[in-house]
Amino acid sequence: MDSMDSNGRMQTIKCVVVGDGAVGKTCLLISYTTNAFPEEYIPTVFDNYSAQTSVDGQIVSLNLWDTAGQEEYDRLRTLSYPQTNIFVICFSIGNPSSYANVRHKWHPEVSHHCPNVPVLLVGTKRDLRNDAETVKKLKEQSLVPTTPQQGTSLAKQFERCWVKRN
Repeated sequence: MDSMDSNGRMQTIKCVVVGDGAVGKTCLLISYTTNAFPEEYIPTVFDNYSAQTSVDGQIVSLNLWDTAGQEEYDRLRTLSYPQTNIFVICFSIGNPSSYANVRHKWHPEVSHHCPNVPVLLVGTKRDLRNDAETVKKLKEQSLVPTTPQQGTSLAKQFERCWVKRN
């Protein structure tokens, strides 16, 4: 597969990140695009990031759309959905209700607006995986956080699958 489209432009993937407020969406995107961890929490209404990645020797441009998770932004958020190639739904490992909202809010929302677009589920705040209270809450719901190695491996596999699919 050529990394250029039919007009000679670099292949671009639009990725929209959704999830409850304060689950770590912005932190995930800033960490990915800058290799730096933001120190303070600033609620997002809407923001864009970009990055380039190499998959099987091909350069791909990622347009990363950060959205607000708060209910008051429901109508604004969906304006970012057209032409999305992939959704990332985030939940916090330390907040089981954010995981429940994946099933009750986020997946139905993105499936309604973009029924044929792939979805990647990402658990954030892995630093809480060793927090006794967090582990207890997860076990009560028969949940176990994945290891960092499992998460990294899955992300790389998904990235390759997406580029090869298109």
